[in-house]
Amino acid sequence: MQYLDQGDHIVDHKYTFTVFTTTYNRANLLHRVFESLKPQTFRDFEWLIADNGSDDNTQELVNKWIQEADFPIRLISWKKNIGIIGALNRGVSEAQGRFFLNFDSDDECSPDALEGYKKYWDLIPDDAKENFSAVTALVVDQHGNPTTERFPKDIFDSDPLEIFYKYKISGEMWGFQRTDILRQFPFPDTEVFIPLSLTWSRIGRKYKTRFINQVYRTYYINEPGREDQITFHLAYSKIKENAKGSALIHLDILNNDTRWFCDSPKEFFRSAVHYSRFSLHAEIGLKDQLRKLNNGLAKFLWLVMLPVGVLVFLKERCK
Repeated sequence: MQYLDQGDHIVDHKYTFTVFTTTYNRANLLHRVFESLKPQTFRDFEWLIADNGSDDNTQELVNKWIQEADFPIRLISWKKNIGIIGALNRGVSEAQGRFFLNFDSDDECSPDALEGYKKYWDLIPDDAKENFSAVTALVVDQHGNPTTERFPKDIFDSDPLEIFYKYKISGEMWGFQRTDILRQFPFPDTEVFIPLSLTWSRIGRKYKTRFINQVYRTYYINEPGREDQITFHLAYSKIKENAKGSALIHLDILNNDTRWFCDSPKEFFRSAVHYSRFSLHAEIGLKDQLRKLNNGLAKFLWLVMLPVGVLVFLKERCK
C-alpha cells in the first residue's frame, strides 16, 4: 500500500511507526500502553491494537480512546483467539508504519522512546540503512532492575546471533523492525508451537541491528494478572505437544549457526541434545534426524550427544 507524504511524494508507509499491541482480556492493564503513548515527544505514529478474542470490555475501552486520543488508533479484532503468532502476522500486514514496534499490552515506555528510536536510526549512514533491520534498546522491570546486560558500546552495530553467541547477552530487550523486512520473514503460523526466535534468527543472518544502551521500556514481571507468563511456561512443559517446533528451533541452530561454535561451544552441544530429545518426542527417527542436518559439525555434535538426548527423552517419557 502506498501513501502520499507531506511533500506529495509516494511512499510505502503512512507513518514512521506502527506501535502494535495484541491483547487478550487485558482491559484492566491496557491503559499502561495508552498512557505511555499519550506524552510521546515524537508524534508520527499510529497505535494498532489487535483484540485477540477478548470477552471483557477491551473493545469498549479502546473505542473510547479512539474518540479522545490526539493520535491515530486502529482496532482490529476477531472472535476466536488465534494466538500471538497469528496476531503478529495480521498486525504486520495491517501496519501503515515504516517501522513496526511490538508493545506488550501491560507494559510501559518512556515519553522519549519513539524519538530516541528515530534518532538512533537516523544516525545510521544513508548508504548503510538498507543493511539494517532494527534498533534495539534495553529494558528494566517494574522495580528498575535490568533484564539483560548492557551492550559492549552505547551504540553497537551487530546482530542478534553475535550478541548472543559471542557477547553472551540475552534476556528481555525491546526494539522495532522495519515493516518491509517483517513482511519478507513472516512468523511461522502453524499448529506446531514455534518460538519467535526462529524469525529473529533468520532476519539476523541477513540484516544488522543497531543496539543502544538506552532504557525505553518497563517490563512487568511476576505480577497478578499475568496469566500469559504462566501459560508460556506451561507451554514448554507440554513437551510432547510442542516437540516438533522445539526440534525445528535446534535444527535451525545446528544447520545455520555453527560458525559461532568456537564462541559458545556449550550452546551447540546443548542444541544437539535438545534436537535429538525433541525429535524423539515428535517420533522422528534417528535416520531422519541425521538426514536433516546439513553440515559435518552439526552431524558430529548430534552423534556425540545422542546418548544424552536419548537418556533425557527416556526419562521424560517414563514420567
